[in-house]
Amino acid sequence: MFESIRKHSKIAMFLLFLLIIPSFVLVGIDSSYFSAGSPVVARVDGQDITQEEWDNAHRQESDRIRAQRPGVDAALLDSAQARYATLERMVRDRVLQAAVKEFRITTSDAELARALNEIPQIAALRRADGTLDVEAYKALVGSQGMTPESFEASMRRDLAVNQVLGNIAETAFASKAQANIALDALFQRREIQTVKINPADYASKVQPTDEQLQTYYKAHPALFQQAEQATIEYVVLDLDRVRAGISLNEDDLRTYYKENVSRLAGKEERRASHILIASPKDAPAADREKAKAQAAQLLEQVRKSPGSFADVAKKSSQDPGSAVQGGDLGFFARGAMVKPFEEAAFALKKGEISDVVESDFGYHIILLTDTKTPRQPSFDELRVSLEAQLRQEQAQRKFAEVAEAFANGVYEQSDSLQPVAEKLKLKLQSASNVTRVPASGVSGALANSKFLQALFSAESLEQKRNTEAVEVGTSQLAAGRVVQYTPALTLAFDAVRTQVHKLYVQEKSAELARLDGEAKLAAWKANPDAAKGLSSPIVVARDQLQGQPSALVDAVLAASADVFPAWVGVDLGAGGYIVSRVNRLVPAPAVDEQLMAQRQRQYVQWLADAEVWAYYESLKSHFKAQIKVPKPSNEKMSAEN
Repeated sequence: MFESIRKHSKIAMFLLFLLIIPSFVLVGIDSSYFSAGSPVVARVDGQDITQEEWDNAHRQESDRIRAQRPGVDAALLDSAQARYATLERMVRDRVLQAAVKEFRITTSDAELARALNEIPQIAALRRADGTLDVEAYKALVGSQGMTPESFEASMRRDLAVNQVLGNIAETAFASKAQANIALDALFQRREIQTVKINPADYASKVQPTDEQLQTYYKAHPALFQQAEQATIEYVVLDLDRVRAGISLNEDDLRTYYKENVSRLAGKEERRASHILIASPKDAPAADREKAKAQAAQLLEQVRKSPGSFADVAKKSSQDPGSAVQGGDLGFFARGAMVKPFEEAAFALKKGEISDVVESDFGYHIILLTDTKTPRQPSFDELRVSLEAQLRQEQAQRKFAEVAEAFANGVYEQSDSLQPVAEKLKLKLQSASNVTRVPASGVSGALANSKFLQALFSAESLEQKRNTEAVEVGTSQLAAGRVVQYTPALTLAFDAVRTQVHKLYVQEKSAELARLDGEAKLAAWKANPDAAKGLSSPIVVARDQLQGQPSALVDAVLAASADVFPAWVGVDLGAGGYIVSRVNRLVPAPAVDEQLMAQRQRQYVQWLADAEVWAYYESLKSHFKAQIKVPKPSNEKMSAEN
């Protein structure tokens, strides 16, 4: 049947067209028809952000971070908090893009040029005459998978987006008096004494019954879950494996040596002196002609007396960098000078003087004073490096061919990885307890979220088929299959009884510590003389925590300064409860003018950040930005034994 359809594919397509189109005419095409029903996780200005878009964006962001920081903990990148941060960035980008469109913000050519020049990699492509090496520029943006046109269009969009909030930030202003009032409060100090009530001191008072433990276990099922796990087989194809399979013969190496010995020996260098009569390319034609005539006169002079070249250069050359050296430019290789100068210099013989050479800088007279030709190393000297280079080049050329065979092999024999492993001489590896999120400390394919996503896809789990070939690194592909799968489950109470007991005791001990701390706080407020166990006085500030929790320092600095001593209590949860007596206010020490000016600038920056944030929140409201998934809590209870 399938063979028949292949032979008559045009007829089959026509029949399908007749069957499908009427149904669209009758019922219409829903906007989500082609979206495979991906859930909507956010909406901005009437445009949806789907779960699939979110997943793709987070995968790209994670891959970017891994490329920049190979040692980063994969579990952090795939945490609920990290994923939600990606969604927030997507919403922010959509909001700002909507603002650019509505406010008709554009980027001028001058702004684009200025921004491009501020990119160090592009600035480095400028020649000595200030022009851009266009071919190198194309290669640079091409390495990012973009054309110059698409790269510049992306830059224009980014610059326009930056204007939305950047214009607000630039309006921030605070007078010196305003800044000083805020900074005085910020850097104010207070003398305190503290008592810490530790939960551990109350653990012995917590004697839970079996019923209480059961109730706690049922109320916190997420703490006692075992994540879904899989036992897998996988194979990895990389450039090292392809390179190991390449054999070289003597003729290949000798031919490669002949073709590359000049390159490997290094570049020929030349030493020259010059006399420059400066005349920029945009100077009036009359000025250029006058400069050219002056150069011609000097050329006639030095040709009559070549030995006077250095003296003439010192007296007449308008290149301040080389004139004092008698025009000497030192040794240089091809590519170091502007093209007309280079071509003339490399056409001369030692001791020869050029004709007048025109460049964008003016008119040159060049004297070639020396040449330096690098020694060509012998074949035997270069043999080891030649073999490594040739093997690498052949491996890179062959990788695409082997990668295609790898991809076809894992697809065509989808029920086993053994055939492709044997055909390409790859190691069939295995791993157990593999989860959908990369485990801490793993590397290679098992640390790649895209590969794990393929392993835990519905087709892979349900049919136990090979995954497709997944790119897990530069010139590195992997494919795997699930041998055994265990879905996520809540562990039985008996299996986690010790863990339940530990967490219950921790929670109740912290609660008893808090209650005791609150009681002490109330009693000492009523009768300060009854306070016991207070520490020696210390002076704390926001920039001098003195080993105290920041929550405590914030609380004591927020306490009213009307009456001293003042009393505050701070609940640190599992860290206990702290009661603090605030004895007195300690003014911030005087600082020099330079530090004060720095602090005032920082205050204006804080003010700008606050105004930008407020404006962004108003834009979110204006464009009806909405995130439809709950924000994960930053507080986690440990479920470890």
